Amino acid sequence: MDLRIFTEPQQGATYDDLLAVARATEDLGFDAFFRSDHYLAMGGDGLPGPTDAWTTLAGLARETSRIRLGTLVSSATFRYPGVLAIQVAQVDQMSGGRVELGLGAGWYAAEHAAYGIPFPAKRFGILTEQLEIVTGLWGTPPGGRFEHAGEHYTLTDSPALPSPVQRSPLDPSRAGVPVIVGGGGPTRTPQLAARFAAEYNQAFPEVADVPGRIAHVRAACVAEGRDPDTLVQSVALVLCVGRDEAELARRAAAIGREVPELRAHGVAGTPDEAVERLTWLAAQGVQRVYLQVLDLADLEHLQLVAERVAPHLVEV
Repeated sequence: MDLRIFTEPQQGATYDDLLAVARATEDLGFDAFFRSDHYLAMGGDGLPGPTDAWTTLAGLARETSRIRLGTLVSSATFRYPGVLAIQVAQVDQMSGGRVELGLGAGWYAAEHAAYGIPFPAKRFGILTEQLEIVTGLWGTPPGGRFEHAGEHYTLTDSPALPSPVQRSPLDPSRAGVPVIVGGGGPTRTPQLAARFAAEYNQAFPEVADVPGRIAHVRAACVAEGRDPDTLVQSVALVLCVGRDEAELARRAAAIGREVPELRAHGVAGTPDEAVERLTWLAAQGVQRVYLQVLDLADLEHLQLVAERVAPHLVEV
């Protein structure tokens, strides 16, 4: 099972804070460093202020060498799809081919109001066209041209540059960055994942709902004529692990959460409990877990998971 570190810097973090976590992620053997793509804190003052997701990842691309980097998830409302395709392809080049794009419809109306970003009531069509465009631009062969005429976007005679370093997981004959699509809907989101994604992510699901959601997206792959085993299944869950109850309680208090709630909904408790939760998820078909780290100053937390939890998942 892949373990990835996932951060929420809109709650208050500088680039240097994120760099420290990314370096620990790499040094401790985790698979990837991901961050949210938000501009407004969800509770708290958010000081010192938001950091832009793709600016951050561009910096980290040059300051790390092994870990994969990406967003969980970028909002389709934040960037025009052509601009997004250029940004992601450039960061992929800067990283030597280690970037992944999580893309969603967007949901946080308050951050759009706070920064003057339009927030349409209907966004699913926008997301669909963005997925069509970014994957289409990346997959256009050298010397070719890409065009798109849709309800929301029109692209005319695009040279479709720059190209990513990586090859598309869905068609290795074409350039492309792995795309992550996620959500809890039973129909439309699984259909998008089956069409465009290398990975389907469940963000903070009720644990009991995980198997059913996997079944929905696997059925969508079959309906699309795609082998469901080619779609990586992942979940994102809050992390809170302590060597004993006192350390666990201290970490829970630091992020403003209650221990029983964390145990019910996250990867939380003692290291043995964390292993048990992750092993159960693997048995349901989950191949990758994003561990949401909310206290970015507590790098010992990551070390504990690397030493006491990750080694038990090598064969999972």
